[in-house]
Amino acid sequence: MLLRRSSHLIPVVVALSLLSSGLLAQRATSATTYYPPRLDWARQSPAEAGFDAVKLKAAVDFAIENENPATKDLAVDIPNTFRREAPYNALIGPTSPRAAANGLVIHRGRIVAEWGDVARPDMTFSVTKTFLSTVVGLAYDRGLINDLNDRVGPYMPATVDLFASEKNAQITWDHLLRQTSDWSGTLWGKPDWADRPVGATEGDWQKRPVYPPGTHFKYNDTRVNVMALAALHVWRDPLPEVLRREVMTPIGASSTWRWEGYDNSWVDLDGRKVQASTGGGHFGGGMFISAFDLARFGYLFLRNGKWEDRQLVSTKWIGLARTPGVNPEYGFMNWYLNPGRKSTPSVPENTVRFVGNGNNIVYLDWDNDLVVVTRWIKGGRANGASTGSALDDFLGKVVGAIKGTGVDLWKTPGT
Repeated sequence: MLLRRSSHLIPVVVALSLLSSGLLAQRATSATTYYPPRLDWARQSPAEAGFDAVKLKAAVDFAIENENPATKDLAVDIPNTFRREAPYNALIGPTSPRAAANGLVIHRGRIVAEWGDVARPDMTFSVTKTFLSTVVGLAYDRGLINDLNDRVGPYMPATVDLFASEKNAQITWDHLLRQTSDWSGTLWGKPDWADRPVGATEGDWQKRPVYPPGTHFKYNDTRVNVMALAALHVWRDPLPEVLRREVMTPIGASSTWRWEGYDNSWVDLDGRKVQASTGGGHFGGGMFISAFDLARFGYLFLRNGKWEDRQLVSTKWIGLARTPGVNPEYGFMNWYLNPGRKSTPSVPENTVRFVGNGNNIVYLDWDNDLVVVTRWIKGGRANGASTGSALDDFLGKVVGAIKGTGVDLWKTPGT
């Protein structure tokens, strides 16, 4: 597919309890757990998998009927989505036109439903952040990052001044991972204050409130890109190469995914020119990937970071990623939590979503041994609905299609 460029720390006790209650609550043993081989994936009929076939089909039909109505030309859609940020909404990375609604339902490792072009690599926006935080997690697992409460500055070479100011010098890895760093500055031509700006005018944006690192959650791609650049200097290897070697090849991902940087995000690294990665598609770039490969990535975490006989990502890291911070619904980027079932009341509390604009969703449900990928489902309410969201309604329909689960249970928060 051709890409088009536009012109323009931490409570370990809580983490361990999460592991015991959810991540380690697996009925299948490593000896019997199915792992799909590369370029293949076993399928099972809904009836064989314990689903009500009629209800599952209704869920799939619902996702298709509630496709994002915006233009599929993402070179037009992205600047329009962030038009309030003009002139800082100009694209500096590649885009490509997107597919129609597509997705997969994976139960106990087998595909029980699929729709649309699930083999097509598309932009995945902020799900890129989950790939990025995973690469940071691998650095932590291997001792390249000693402690997540360490300040990031001392890990940088003298030529990198991202953390030179008195305020930025206080930022830790944990702050970056949780989007609470309040990093101040400009990276790749994008000021932090112009990303999802606060205030009515650009003059107001530049006078944004300032918070001590670790005290205030703010979704901000410029600061995410700061972490990506910091991770590049820790690994001293391009992050897509690290991800391919350590995760994507072992899980049998295809060769079609790409992690794209920006036109101007090139740095000198040990005498070679290397493109720094991005943490999303806000300015173009980010992860271009198929629903199949997203499902493999999600399935790795459903299996607690293990693929066949290899522990690719530590259970400790996954427990930390699922531990809430200042924002109780957000762990490490981009692990969305469901405490009290407030954000997604139609599914169990012990679930996680990797979320990207568009919407691009990878849903992990350890209680039901379920991975769901849904792409380009509309944001906001479903067609004709007066309450709720299309995503929550869809996920509730999938979970409700599993025989033995009660839809009413998931629909009533606090039960």
